[in-house]
Amino acid sequence: MKWVVTPNEGVPFLTGRPFLSPQFDDASALTRVQAVLLSVLYYNQVSPEGVMIVRASRKLCISGLTLAGSLVALAAPLSVMAATEEADVPGSAFDLSQWKITLPSDDDGNQKPDEISVSELQGFAHPDFFYLDDEGRMVFAAPNKAPTTANSTNTRSELRQMLRGTNSRIGTHDPGNNFAVEARKGSDTFASIGGKLEATLRVDHVSTNAGDPTKRPAYSAVVGQIHAVKYKSTRSGFGYGNEPIKIYYKKFPEHETGSVFWTYERNLAKDDPDRSDLAVPVFGYAWDNGEDPGADGIALGEDFSYTINVHRNTMYLTFHNERLGTVRHTRSLVRGADDKDNPYAYGGDSLYFKAGIYNQCSTRTGTSMWYSGCPGTGDWETDKAKGNYAQASFSRLVVGPSTPPE
Repeated sequence: MKWVVTPNEGVPFLTGRPFLSPQFDDASALTRVQAVLLSVLYYNQVSPEGVMIVRASRKLCISGLTLAGSLVALAAPLSVMAATEEADVPGSAFDLSQWKITLPSDDDGNQKPDEISVSELQGFAHPDFFYLDDEGRMVFAAPNKAPTTANSTNTRSELRQMLRGTNSRIGTHDPGNNFAVEARKGSDTFASIGGKLEATLRVDHVSTNAGDPTKRPAYSAVVGQIHAVKYKSTRSGFGYGNEPIKIYYKKFPEHETGSVFWTYERNLAKDDPDRSDLAVPVFGYAWDNGEDPGADGIALGEDFSYTINVHRNTMYLTFHNERLGTVRHTRSLVRGADDKDNPYAYGGDSLYFKAGIYNQCSTRTGTSMWYSGCPGTGDWETDKAKGNYAQASFSRLVVGPSTPPE
């Protein structure tokens, strides 16, 4: 493949595939930048020289420069215009072909957190919130204060499973983009019956400050979860958009280690007083115990792994740490966890995996247990320097079909 450029029109063509691009009044400008163009595309593409073509409104880090907003052509040799080196792009080291990401930023100014689609994600890295570190780990970071999604007050740099891959003709919430338990009516129309998410990671940092340290989510972050799709109608008794599992890491700033635990949310309507999260400790304690877990906990920077294997109608969980060993738990997704839960649990829901860092230290204050009043300015460098952020680094992340339990 090679680039062919028509200077008067400023339109590049990649063999057999035309692209939209800006108009240039000064044709000689193309010579000065050696035809390096950032063009408006429906999806990303990379030239043989390594120059990434991206949506004009999307922020991109190129050789240490941050570009956003209007289209720009840079007057520099191609040798220094290579896009973020392949080694720095998570998609070069991890299979991200069935993931999109939500970031704690609003670079396109639409008052919503930025989302990077499956196709865009393959060549994408963010210098602050999503990148590969020097050890080849995939790093996710989220400050306490940043844009949040509509139904949350917590920031995130988090992947969302997209079983459709790049086939955008299938809607995000359609069965063809999600999985279900075997017992669900119409389960054969879903992209998958069950599924398995495997991850190895270390939590590098959780917020060291909280306005109300007594609130459960203070000093914590979620590093993996299953989420249910929110239905327009919940007359079926499902579609509340709850989470059958969230995997937490929580560490008080004065403690040497932190705790790993998971929660199951009773699958009830938002206004039901019994809708709450049931916490199960893995390494250390759950969120109601403020004691230092000591040698039974996981330190910042210490590896641990988790596997969420939804096989047929049951969720099989495996956690491992070289020092503390292996812990296994099981939870039915078609029978309520207790007499207060939905009697059929998540048996009628559409489900998907999420992984990354979902910072639980909300800046909001109030009576809700979720509002820890954590400090933050919205300026990344300031918040990072003051410890008001969460970060995790993944050395392994694999998603695929479920397997029978061992």
